[in-house]
Amino acid sequence: MENSDMNLSTPSSLSASSQTAASSGNSWFSGIVRGRSASGKMTNKSSAAAAVGDGVGVGAGPINKKHQFRGVMFKYGPKSVQVAFKTGDYKQQVIFIGGLTDGFLATEYLEPLAIALDREHWSLVQFLFSSSYAGYGISSLKQDAMELDQLISYLINKEDSEGVVLLGHSTGCQDIVHYLRTNAACSRAVRAAILQAPVSDREYKATLPETASMIDLASKMITEGRGSELMPREANPDAPITADRYHSLCAYNGDDDMFSSDFNEDQLRQKLGHMSNTPTLVMFSMADEFVPEYVDKKALVNRLCRAMGGAEKVEVEYGSHSLSNRVEEAVKAIIDFIKRDGPKGWDDPWS
Repeated sequence: MENSDMNLSTPSSLSASSQTAASSGNSWFSGIVRGRSASGKMTNKSSAAAAVGDGVGVGAGPINKKHQFRGVMFKYGPKSVQVAFKTGDYKQQVIFIGGLTDGFLATEYLEPLAIALDREHWSLVQFLFSSSYAGYGISSLKQDAMELDQLISYLINKEDSEGVVLLGHSTGCQDIVHYLRTNAACSRAVRAAILQAPVSDREYKATLPETASMIDLASKMITEGRGSELMPREANPDAPITADRYHSLCAYNGDDDMFSSDFNEDQLRQKLGHMSNTPTLVMFSMADEFVPEYVDKKALVNRLCRAMGGAEKVEVEYGSHSLSNRVEEAVKAIIDFIKRDGPKGWDDPWS
């Protein structure tokens, strides 16, 4: 689901740091991924030392001033789009996965969240992948999962990560659910998941007059073996979109269709049941503008949590889709979950 209330006009700032130190220790997970390689790593501890006061101002943590983040930008994969930005220099990372049309600085709560995480000695990682910005229409959940795995592998191998928490916003929630189903090697490094605004793209799209005929067209194109071809512009004015991705997002039981209110309990369990293996928090905005009015939000969030084997929930009263009007509440819920039910002691899951 795309965001409609974010102002992304101000770029983030990067601070250059020259302090480096060789690290000979390997994380529990890096040995699994790279074997017995003993190659040294360069780490930067200056941001940890700078995390003082309220986290805002020169030399004071992850935020320089409003809409300006301080941290490290790096490439984590072979594609030019595969760039990530990390605040703080810690061995625990929260990876933010945005929704349709999102990229860096996708939600208002990321700035205060970076500050709050820094106080707890956590890093916040924002990243771009093939689905970012206008790329979602020619990508897929499978592609997203592969690139997310590459990011986690980078954090393990290059940053000595001891594990990550995935924070999904909107369609980013689908990415998390899909990724954790893949059982990719690096998915074992995911110690907890937070689904913020897990809503049905299909149910929202069904409220638009052109959707039904476009689903029929996408189905026809797929049947004819033309699923990778682009749909007409009127199908999705925001970005080019293939028949495959349009069908995934808009058709009943498409690959992206995970949180719809008209699924029965068995269907929800089949789609979400594997989440019971990962501590999960569902954050649902009770005034989400992308949830149709006929949906009983309280009943839906309870059903989603049950399907995930008893996931925790936070119902944000009057909260918008991106929680831009409930920023403080959003940050508190995320931090409380990580401290209470997130990773404990970073024990080795392979043991």
